Amino acid sequence: MNPIAPQKEEVRKFWNADPCGTRYLEGKEDFDAHARARYAREPYIFDFAQFQSARGLKVLEIGVGMGADYLEWLKAEAQASGVDLSAASIERSRQRCEQAGYQTDLRVADAEQLPFPDDSFDLVYSYGVMHHSPNTPQCIREARRVLKPGGQARIMVYHHPSITGAMLWLRYGFLRGKSLRQSVFDHLESPGTKTYTCDQVQQLLDGFRDLEMRVVFSPGDLLLHQPSERFQSGFYRLVWKLFPRALVRQFGRRWGLFLLITATKAS
Repeated sequence: MNPIAPQKEEVRKFWNADPCGTRYLEGKEDFDAHARARYAREPYIFDFAQFQSARGLKVLEIGVGMGADYLEWLKAEAQASGVDLSAASIERSRQRCEQAGYQTDLRVADAEQLPFPDDSFDLVYSYGVMHHSPNTPQCIREARRVLKPGGQARIMVYHHPSITGAMLWLRYGFLRGKSLRQSVFDHLESPGTKTYTCDQVQQLLDGFRDLEMRVVFSPGDLLLHQPSERFQSGFYRLVWKLFPRALVRQFGRRWGLFLLITATKAS
């Protein structure tokens, strides 16, 4: 048996139970509410993804989640395919796109073993996904494999160090002797979540050229997101209210959680 399979099954179970962004649905099928919340909290997605530049291109999105970005690729008239480890996420994405009047090419698949031939896509996009997979370097290698020579990868992975990581360390690691990275690994979203420095990303992106990276704040860094069920006590509500967002914005630029990466597959 593959030794990483149990951990991957835990990741699958986590996202099947709570597809990314579910808490922002105002009703079971209110995808507009989800999109409004997502893009209000992460407005840099449009600049990073550049949806409108993809008209006519073959695009693969790895980890479609609730399908908000995948729908934007379809709206831009890209030939868009999408995969996710979570069947629940694929179903939500398909429902969302069909509700908007679009046909989809969506399938349940493992980012470490993509079901596409070599040199298939002009663009591979993956936003906040690969750091959840047990073998993130293999995800990068697969993205490179399915890209055409000269094709572009646009990938977001979690950055180290980050303000979100520091908050998790204070909550779960400080008194337990855990490192900042281990605190993220154990407590940020699905089990086994990893973070990367810019130097480590350069190593991961071997075989790519024109590498560009940008660190940005996440809703978690600024506590702008809606807290999950485990953070609903009076203490946490007070933390959310008093968190010094202005100071973090002014002095914490180097410690955002999101690392936005753009790179081109070498010919």
